[in-house]
Amino acid sequence: MKKVLFLTTYASPYRVEFFDELAKYCDVTVAFSERVEVQKHRDKAWFLSSQGRFRSVQLGKRLFTVRNTSLCLGILDLLKEPFDFYILCGYSTPTQMLALAWLRARKIPYYMEVDGGRIREDSPMKLRFKRYLVRGAAGYFGTGEATTDYLCYYGADRSRVHTYPFTSLWEADLSAAPASQEEKQALRRELGIPEERMVLAVGRVDYLKGPDVLIDAAASLLPNTGVYLVGGEPTEDLKQRAENLPGVHFVGFRKKDALAKYYRAADVLAMPTRTDVWGLVINEAMAAGLPVVSSDACVAGLELVKNGVNGYIVPCGDAGALAGRLNEVLSGNLTAMGQASLDRIRPYTYENMAKVHVELFDRLSESSGWTEP
Repeated sequence: MKKVLFLTTYASPYRVEFFDELAKYCDVTVAFSERVEVQKHRDKAWFLSSQGRFRSVQLGKRLFTVRNTSLCLGILDLLKEPFDFYILCGYSTPTQMLALAWLRARKIPYYMEVDGGRIREDSPMKLRFKRYLVRGAAGYFGTGEATTDYLCYYGADRSRVHTYPFTSLWEADLSAAPASQEEKQALRRELGIPEERMVLAVGRVDYLKGPDVLIDAAASLLPNTGVYLVGGEPTEDLKQRAENLPGVHFVGFRKKDALAKYYRAADVLAMPTRTDVWGLVINEAMAAGLPVVSSDACVAGLELVKNGVNGYIVPCGDAGALAGRLNEVLSGNLTAMGQASLDRIRPYTYENMAKVHVELFDRLSESSGWTEP
């Protein structure tokens, strides 16, 4: 079995599930530079209590912490172990930079895995530094065309970028078909949803996710449409913004099983985010057979949503455009759009994500002359 080392930040559940599945085929070690407890913007119930069958290393020896990312000297001890693949899940934390510099100095090939990314307007100095960090990898694993463009902008060789289906889904999570009206109505009665139509938004209720844009759009939606924001507690500003909009409802954090009912009960997912390097709620909504209306600041939307087929892409921050496209979906053929979402998302499972990685490891090993020990 190939020995693979991943260096990442914290044990996000979608990454833990993937590492666990990949460990069926490879000898996987994962080094976590950050601890779950520092992720104050996340509900602790979001994290998994178990870290699966792979070897998990919580790095210590923190020299300093800045912006919730640490310089962990312990990574140097781990890098001295022999691995067939050294994979850095990013390049921007102090620990990732230290690992990158150590591997480069010893001319040890390493790969960079990026789940998504947005090109930013950096200062010339910052842009040069980012390109210095990105361009030295032997290869790159990315999530699609938008991520490839991002990596290449920051210095990657396009011929060395390999794509994989990034996900938070098991095959068992994929619905057989979009929910029927009878199923939706039964779920809405169970969840206490009285409206005829239902728009769903899932994620942290903070500025970057754009809940204010969706609330502003709610005033222009078709009559008897409920807007349900599932996530954390809203700010006072958001409560006041929605004060005269009885169709807007704030729903607290929901675990996976409870959240699945909201996905199946809804007619469409709204993703008004101001920035998302991916946006896994789009995967989850499409797996439930939902059309999606996403801002153009969400990489998953750009990769997975096709205008007029399974939803629409709208300009970031444009409440009028968001309302218009939501109304278009709500008054259109929801079943056909939902089925198109299901067809598009079927390859995006943990099982397939792991298999694609294994295939990439095999192909890259052959081209680099790696042999089974």
